[in-house]
Amino acid sequence: MKKIIFILAISLTSLITWGQQELMISQYMFNGLVLNPAYAGTHPYWSSTILHRSQWVKFDKAPRTQTACIDGNILDGKLGLGFNLSNDRLGLTNSFDFGANVAKKVMIGPGFLSAGLRIGASRYSANLTDAVIWDENDPVYANNLKGKIVPRLGAGLYYYTANWFAGLSIPSILAVDESVSNYSTGINSFYRQHLYLNGGLVIQAAPSVAIKPSVLVKYQGNAPLQVDLNCNVLFLQKFWAGAGYRTGDALIAMLEWNINKQLRVGYAFDYTLSAIQTYANNSHEIMLGYDFGKGTDLKVRSPRYF
Repeated sequence: MKKIIFILAISLTSLITWGQQELMISQYMFNGLVLNPAYAGTHPYWSSTILHRSQWVKFDKAPRTQTACIDGNILDGKLGLGFNLSNDRLGLTNSFDFGANVAKKVMIGPGFLSAGLRIGASRYSANLTDAVIWDENDPVYANNLKGKIVPRLGAGLYYYTANWFAGLSIPSILAVDESVSNYSTGINSFYRQHLYLNGGLVIQAAPSVAIKPSVLVKYQGNAPLQVDLNCNVLFLQKFWAGAGYRTGDALIAMLEWNINKQLRVGYAFDYTLSAIQTYANNSHEIMLGYDFGKGTDLKVRSPRYF
């Protein structure tokens, strides 16, 4: 029975690898640079976040993700600059990603439209010889992939005002990934184009209560459309509490504490709804954020809505 479950687990993670090539995190609304390079420099201060996600706890070779992001303004606010690092382990594969993000914003109507570009690379590895396979002579699994470098290019648009935002991004418009693909065309043979559409707004329900509903739509042609629906409530300009639903996957509970005007910590719990629940526990995510700067910058960062 254990062998059957292990084979099923490998099969499931192989399907997941195809559909979940880009990072999946629950606290995306507090970590905008992960989704969209146009988010860089949308605050008048430098901001950083680190995050760890353990998906499907106790599931063999379950996804584990770590991210680190920092962004701010340069050239007297004329450009936004950001850097993101991530390490994503999924089944037999591991991808370490680096991205440099540059964004330019212009004022349109009551808010700003930011256009961003991400130039980066992924270091992809796969322990293919550890796979449980039926055809022992399959050459695909004969050798491991160690440290294959894949140059990548992404882009996005982000419009925001004081009370609402909307974004559209494709983290990998181009990926020169022939070194990790068995059916190479040189570009996007393995890393598929994922399209992200997200938005949210803040409703001031009371002087000490703000409500922030948000939505994230994820589209990739070889996987089902997935939608994250979330609602977070800010109490006393310090404490966020929220709930969400990810179609076909999980119910989500979130907490964030703004310890002071610079430091914040967040936690998310995913209750698995999919068939994989039989073999795995739920998912956990913890985030730590720090905003740099002093003086007048403190007034515009508290409370921080987006």
